[in-house]
Amino acid sequence: MPRAGATRNAPSVWRFYVIWLRFEAGVASSLKEVDKTEETPLAVPRPTIHWRPVAGALRSRYLAGVLLLAAAYYASAKLGQSLSYTASVSAIWPPAGVGIAALYLWGLRLWPGVFIAELVVNGQLLHSLPLGSLIGQQTGNLAEVLVGAWLLRRLIGPRAALDRPEQVGGLLVAIGAATAISAIVGTVSMLSGGVIAASEVPKFWRTWWLGDTAGGLVVVPLLLVWAPDPAAAWRRVRSWEGLFLATFVTALAFVSVSAKGPVTYMVFPALILAAFRLGPPGATVAIAITALMSIGITAHEMGPFFRQPIDHRTLSTQLYIVVAALTTLLLSALVAERQRSAEALAEAHRREGERALEERRRIARDLHDSVSQALFSTALHTRTAEKALEKDGADSSGQVRGSLNAITELTKAAQAEMRAFIYELRRDAVEPGLVAALDQQARSLRGPSGLRIDVEGPDAPLGVDPRTEEELFAIGREALSNVARHAGARAATVRVTAGPGHVSLEVADDGRGFDATLDHPGHYGLESMRSRAADLGGDLAVASAPGAGTVIRVEVPVLSTTESDDGR
Repeated sequence: MPRAGATRNAPSVWRFYVIWLRFEAGVASSLKEVDKTEETPLAVPRPTIHWRPVAGALRSRYLAGVLLLAAAYYASAKLGQSLSYTASVSAIWPPAGVGIAALYLWGLRLWPGVFIAELVVNGQLLHSLPLGSLIGQQTGNLAEVLVGAWLLRRLIGPRAALDRPEQVGGLLVAIGAATAISAIVGTVSMLSGGVIAASEVPKFWRTWWLGDTAGGLVVVPLLLVWAPDPAAAWRRVRSWEGLFLATFVTALAFVSVSAKGPVTYMVFPALILAAFRLGPPGATVAIAITALMSIGITAHEMGPFFRQPIDHRTLSTQLYIVVAALTTLLLSALVAERQRSAEALAEAHRREGERALEERRRIARDLHDSVSQALFSTALHTRTAEKALEKDGADSSGQVRGSLNAITELTKAAQAEMRAFIYELRRDAVEPGLVAALDQQARSLRGPSGLRIDVEGPDAPLGVDPRTEEELFAIGREALSNVARHAGARAATVRVTAGPGHVSLEVADDGRGFDATLDHPGHYGLESMRSRAADLGGDLAVASAPGAGTVIRVEVPVLSTTESDDGR
């Protein structure tokens, strides 16, 4: 189907231009007369600001933009005509997408570029179509571009990257509504000019609308994703995987529309893979490749679409392109949204860890400034009282001296525990590594309880992310604390082993044990350890029996430090 049109004929444009010049001249002469009447001997001369260089530069840039759009629109029109199935039927009309995308990205004021290109295209069709039909057709085409760009801005906002499903939905609504306007105006124009009969109106309108819609769904996403930042889009697909997927899509698109068997939709796995792996930049390129291959092969009298009657051939190609484009765009938007959610979750975890560390430091400062100082003062006053009693040398003070000694010992023990607590809050326990941190924790428990604790593990760093080490250390610390306080054990062993893709921690003791098959409500230590293991995606197992000791083992999958940083 040939495409061209005009919103106004040349004489109308010329008359409007002459009227505008006369209006400007009249306004200028009126301003001069006002200036003359306002001139007085005491009048203060007003400064004159020269805007001509700036205005000239802006005008030059605007004209260059209009001419560039006209050239791109005309080139895409010739491409659409070169891929037509007959002299009057095109399965896809790329200029619709070029015009809508350009006005959406760079402003509606560039519409004269579309107008100029349409005039040139229509000028080549004056010998085959009535002038009235061409004028109506051009009016519809220009309205299509203006309405489509305006609807896009209203529905998806400016500078949309089509990385959200709602943006893809808005794109479909805007393009569908705008192309329907062009199809209605164009069909009425052709009917009024006697180009088509009344019985051909439904089929003619359908072909026009689907052709423009297919062109919009192929070209508009491609320009919206690539035009604002071509370097960023290129970095997304510039890889061996991108080259492979482009080749894969091309090969499957060729086979699907050239083979004689029922393999038309064989290209969809490649489109889905491109959407998942390369996001919107790769998806839009894959859609363009698929559309060009299907139309080019059918236009060269090959494939399953060509063997159909001309009306069915056009309809099948258009629906094929529309379905492929919508499927790929929606999948790429869903993948991009999922990726954003994962990044936001990782960032939330990171900020949560930073806030927790800051809270630990604040608590440590408060404890040091309040409770620790109070304990120190208590110990100081107790020691002063003891010295006073020793100076008096009274025998009756023996009981008081004994009580003061007891208070001193208790205060010293409380101070030691408080210092250790403050130290644990202030420091990063796993900074020297998981095995070293567990060994240090074990040494702190050996003295007070007399418990013998052996820590076994690799001397080399485990190469896991800090969060995993912190959680495993917390599990091991809780397990050792339970052994020291509740197990009544003489010895315990801590083993850390690292395998491909996992790290395991085992804490075993020879204490009194318990029945692990029964529920133990209120045992918050076990609940805490299970919760930490679940947060890491691992499992915690408890093996114990009365009189047989206890073994706690946790195994978690791990990411390397590099992978963890990339995930953030």
